[in-house]
Amino acid sequence: MTLQQLKYIIEVVNCGSINEAAKKLFVSQPSLSNAIRELENEIGIEIFLRSAKGITLSVDGSEFLSYARQVVEQASLLEQRYLYEKPSRQLCSISTQHYAFAVNAFVNLIKQSGAEEYEFTLRETRKSLKT
Repeated sequence: MTLQQLKYIIEVVNCGSINEAAKKLFVSQPSLSNAIRELENEIGIEIFLRSAKGITLSVDGSEFLSYARQVVEQASLLEQRYLYEKPSRQLCSISTQHYAFAVNAFVNLIKQSGAEEYEFTLRETRKSLKT
């Protein structure tokens, strides 16, 4: 699994199409499809459901996307911090399962803090049914 493959997955979801994502990423559609298939084979899940009408995220794919976005975001922060310039604002990133009280607590935290000094991110995950 590579950071590039994670970026590919995110771009396909953002575009809603492998073909459109390939254009934005400046790679061929077959190369992008192969990279996605290789990742799916490596991790043992089907990220996208493919049909004649296009692609959609599978249930496993939705969960995978949540983690992929976190990894790409963290890698971007590392690059910004150590390769470019320090971020102008501190990052406050919280991951939680989807609970209304957690969202309310997060909103209250933002209201009580110096929101201008921080960049807030809330990631919601779902509890896995796998045992």
